[in-house]
Formats: sequence, structure tokens, C-alpha cells
Amino acid sequence: MSVGQFVFMLHSHLPYYRKAGMWPFGEENLYECMAETYVPLLNAISELYEEGIKAKLTVGITPILAEQLNDEHLKNGFVKYLDSRIAQVSKDLERYPDPKVAHSQHLKYLAKYYYDWFNHIKDSFVNKYGLDLIGQFKKYQDLGCIEITTSGATHGFSPLLATDSNLNAQFKVGSDTTKRLFGKKACGCWLPECAYRQGYEYVSKDGQKHWRPAIEVTLQNNDIEYFFTESHVIEGGNSIGNRRVIGVYGNIEYIPLPERPATGYDTYSAYWLPDAQVAVMGRNDRAGYQVWSAADGYPGDGCFREFHKKDDKSGMHYWRITSPTTDLGDKMLYDPVLALNKVNENSDHYTTLIYHMLNDYKKATGKEGLVMVSFDTELFGHWWFEGVEFIKQVIKKFATYLPEVERMTAGEYIHTYPPKEAIQIPESSWGQGGHFYVWNNHLTEWMWPIIHACEKRINKIADQYPEIPEDKLLHRALNQMARENLLLQSSDWPFLITTWQAKDYATDRFREHVDRFEKICDMIESGNINDNELKKIESIDNCFSDIDYRVYQSIEEGVIPQQSRKLAPLYAD
Repeated sequence: MSVGQFVFMLHSHLPYYRKAGMWPFGEENLYECMAETYVPLLNAISELYEEGIKAKLTVGITPILAEQLNDEHLKNGFVKYLDSRIAQVSKDLERYPDPKVAHSQHLKYLAKYYYDWFNHIKDSFVNKYGLDLIGQFKKYQDLGCIEITTSGATHGFSPLLATDSNLNAQFKVGSDTTKRLFGKKACGCWLPECAYRQGYEYVSKDGQKHWRPAIEVTLQNNDIEYFFTESHVIEGGNSIGNRRVIGVYGNIEYIPLPERPATGYDTYSAYWLPDAQVAVMGRNDRAGYQVWSAADGYPGDGCFREFHKKDDKSGMHYWRITSPTTDLGDKMLYDPVLALNKVNENSDHYTTLIYHMLNDYKKATGKEGLVMVSFDTELFGHWWFEGVEFIKQVIKKFATYLPEVERMTAGEYIHTYPPKEAIQIPESSWGQGGHFYVWNNHLTEWMWPIIHACEKRINKIADQYPEIPEDKLLHRALNQMARENLLLQSSDWPFLITTWQAKDYATDRFREHVDRFEKICDMIESGNINDNELKKIESIDNCFSDIDYRVYQSIEEGVIPQQSRKLAPLYAD
């Protein structure tokens, strides 16, 4: 007898790194995640399927990440990256054991462990998957093991985009890209940064009142049926802060919002939104916190691999966390067997926790409930090295020992147990304080007028070409203009600036895409398109091969409903 439903959602996203540097920021960031997260995750899904277990994971892959995983330049670059890792660890095999180095016999054991590990990843990627991770995710989607969800094309911060045509373009291009790469239209999406805004009335500069629809209207227009949000958005109260295990905020003046009153709703079911037939489901705070918290959750255990300390010659991670207060110089050496035993304990604890949460809810309410957890996919494997094994064990233990917990993908849940109530959710995000400050603050406010100016400029140019021009050079320029506009809108650029994780890199990347966008616009408007210049830009930013610039043609402004609406404090055109 079922005690309730469990949805495990993984949100996979990285910004566009193709031909934009290598290290410490650039393509190598993608290669690390491919090696430590995406290939191991596919291996886990595959191994479970071979054992007769469908993973039932909901796997969000943002369109811009999917394009990179499908790119030949990056596929070949990943093989070179793996070869370089194998070559480096091979040198460690030669230099250990070294009588001058403490515990060098164990270091040799770890070098052999990593030598085998990297060779296994390469064998999986090259021989098992034929360099085609997208094709393999599609395979397991078609077998019913996973559900693929979409997102904004380049993870643009939806609520701060100024025009509905630009908001629509993010989700239209994103949805179309997911369908092209995975063979079917995604019914669910991840709102970039979990950022949501309601519909609102605004006054244009000519004094006219207009109605701007809520974000779910754009989702429904693109056949998206549901999305995910944070627990505080559903329940009220305060956001408990940064959802990422690694990464701290820089020197910004953080101003929290006042605490919201409790709403009376919980995350044990999904809900309809009022302005469109789109559902929202909230992350279960208790079940999510147990996994993502570095301080109090599983990943912070001293047995697990230390992310921040690397060998100064090979770059291998030979140490374990030891304790949260241990200096990097005092870390103990990593023990893979000890770590695996700890994963076994953690997965036992987690499956039991989920079972009792659902069982207790059913006893208290007389009805079955939902526990939905959502995480950055890169937490598992990349940040928490043992995390993919944790996912695999959780799925296997549910399937083997706790069949009363009904594992479902998010789409299966929405279709089987459609919402019974509609709620209005507030402006919100996963960011510190639960609002937009991480992406719009005194460090990043200079970016938004530029983004908005680009929005208006591309609308104006797209409106001048309602039909695809016969001039192929002009057509290429119009489409490349659309790509650059999407790329400059990436929410990663302001995020990396605010958090100081890659402030200069993110600033340069944003300015580069703006410069390319403006250069192409200038060429189109002047009627003098330089083929060589265009080819140079196309060779770098080649994502969204089937993009149609006409997605940026202006959308007719909405008519104000009769009922009173709150006026937005800023102009919107």
C-alpha cells in the first residue's frame, strides 16, 4: 500500500563556456562536471536499468548546457581533458611511494584509484556512449527511466526582462531546443534561479495603462505544464538562504525582506497558479536540507572527499574533509572505502526519513502526500564526489525495500495526481532572502539598462523583417543577433559578479556578448554586413542552430482587466 509519492529532481546547468577560456573559468569547468557528474549519473541510471530498476529521476538539462554537451568541439575537448588527467595521475604513480613523503604508500593507492576512475569515465564516454551524452539521456528518457525538463534557453533571469517578447524567446527557444535534442517536447521546466513574478499593471511613458501577464502565461504559451519553486514560496516565512553547497557571497550590503506570514499551505502537494493552467510544486525543506547542506547535511561528513585541496603537481584530490574546522594543510588522506561505507549509512537514513515523512503525513491527514526534492545536479559528483553513488543507492533501496514509497517523475506526478487547489505565489527566487537581490544589486545594477536596451533594439530590428529575407547573409546576421541577445541575458553573469566567484570573467563575458550583439545590429542597420566578421562570431557562439530571429518580433501589449490591479513602480515598455 502506498504511503505517498517521491519526486527526485536534478537541475543541470552551466553557462556557455565554449571557446571562452579554459581554466580557472571556461571549458574546463564543463569538462570537470562531465567527468564527475554527467557521465557518472548516466552510468548509475544505466546500471540500475540493467538491474531491472527504472531510476524515475526528473533530470532538468538547460538548453544552453544541452547544446554544449552536443557540441563536437567540446566533445573532443573532453576526451583531451580526460587524457590530460590520466597523464597527470600516471606521473603520481611513478613518484609514489616516496620515502621522503609521509603516507606515500596510501598516496600511490589513491593515484591508482584515480587512474582507474578516469580511465573508466573515458571508456564510458568513448566506447559505451559514443561521445553522445545527449543521445544517452534521450535513450533513458524513451525507456521511461528519466524525464527531461527544459528551462530558459540561456537561463535568463525571467522577472527582470523588460519585454514579453524577450521572456517568450527564452522559453520558446529553450523548449524548441529541448525537443530538437531529446526528440520530445518537455512538459516541465526549471525557472532560472527559481525566479518568479506575478502579473502586474504598469504605466508606459505615454501615460497608458497596460497589463503584463504573470510568468506562467508565457510558460503555458510554450506548452509547459509545471515548474518548481522553494518551500518558503509555498509555505511563507523566510528563505533559509543560499541553496548552493559551495560558494559564498562577496562584500555586498544584503538587505533582507520582512518575513512573510505563514500561508497555511505546505509542499505535500502541487498547486495550480491563478493566471494559467500551469502547476507549481515546492521543494520539501526538510528532505532537501538533509542533502544539500554542507554544514548539517550528508556532504559535510569528514569521510568525504575534500573539494578545495588538490595535489600541487597532478591536481588530484587526495584528501578528505576531516572536519569543517580543519585547515587545508591538516586534512587527512582520502579513503574511498570509508567514504563508500558512509554513503551506505546516508542512503539508509535518507530512504527511512522519506518513508516516515510520507507515512506520518498520511496518518495525520488521511491522504497521501508528495515529497519533492530538487538540487543542482552538479552537487552530486562534482562538489560532493560520492553524491552520484548516494543517488543510486537511494533509488535502489526504495525499489528493493520500500516499494510503499511511489517513486515518480515530476510529469508523472502532475498527470496522475493533478492539483486540486490554486494559489498565488509571490515574487521569489532561491537566492539569499528569497528575492532578486543576488542578481540586481549595487554591483550588477549597471547591467540591466544594457540588457533592456538590447531587448528593445532586437525587437525593433526583428519587426523590420516579418518575413525571412532572401539575402542569406542578412538572414545569418539576424539569427546570430538573436543568439548573442540570449547569451548576454544569462543569469550566470550577474550571479558570478555578486558572489565574487568569477567577477572579472563574468563581467568580460557579458561585455563580449553585448559587443558582438551591437556589432551585428550595426551591420544589419547599416546594410553593410561583413561576412568574415560574422563568420568569426558564428564560429564561437554556434548554439541554437535552428533559431528563428522572428521570435523577437514585438508581442502586442495586454489589455487591462476590469478588476483593480496594483501598479508596478517602474515603467515597462
